[in-house]
Amino acid sequence: MKTLANHVILFDNECPMCFAYTKAFTKLKMLPIDGREAYQEMPADICPFVDKKRAANEIALVNTENGEVIYGIPGLFKIIGHAMPVFKPLFGFGPFLWIMKKFYAFISYNRKVIIPAKVKVNTIQPDFRLHYRITYLILTWFITAYILTGYAHLLTDFVPLGNSYREYLICGGQMFFQAAVMLFYNSNKTWNYLGNMMTISFAGSLLLLIPLALANYFYIEPIFFIAYFLATAGLMFLEHLRRSEILELGMIMSFTWVIYRLIILALILAL
Repeated sequence: MKTLANHVILFDNECPMCFAYTKAFTKLKMLPIDGREAYQEMPADICPFVDKKRAANEIALVNTENGEVIYGIPGLFKIIGHAMPVFKPLFGFGPFLWIMKKFYAFISYNRKVIIPAKVKVNTIQPDFRLHYRITYLILTWFITAYILTGYAHLLTDFVPLGNSYREYLICGGQMFFQAAVMLFYNSNKTWNYLGNMMTISFAGSLLLLIPLALANYFYIEPIFFIAYFLATAGLMFLEHLRRSEILELGMIMSFTWVIYRLIILALILAL
């Protein structure tokens, strides 16, 4: 691969995803070994050329020879296209570039709730964009509910099946229930909490795809599916505790998260 010399990419060192993929650029020699820096610790010789606030929203690629700065997906495409020229025509195709810019923005503005990390004091944070957060909540809601609807067929020996909309109502209801609690408890963190909560639900549903796939090819005792589901719920609860600690919310939101699930289970069994 060809190395893009005389360039430095500025990443968010409070974002595990940003840290990982920029590290990959240097490991794969797409950038020089010193071709990445945290924007929170921006070198003095780069600082004058960079819009710090924009760099927090869109990763910045700085040409150290002429001071040119490229933000977001065009900068990433410049690195990849230089290393692998075969992709340059695709990266220059207008509709593809537009789609990828939207996808990049969707991930960037939600990155703090996808993989959270402790936020350091007095560091520049990415802007909050409500439409991207709502889109994230709706997308994770529907995917999670879709997977759970399929998994419910594996639990019929223990839990009544219900109609095809049940899991969508349960997942959506959890969002509204927890949002109501947050509005009274800590309204300033409502959207961040909901994003983290739905990431947990989404990750838990992805774990359920494993037994769903196995059930298509093998006979498995029904007790395995309920045990696997409970184990997944336990992992989700632990992750909920961890993220609540990062958000400095204490135990209350984990408590109400469990209470909602117990209420729903009681209603399902009663009806």
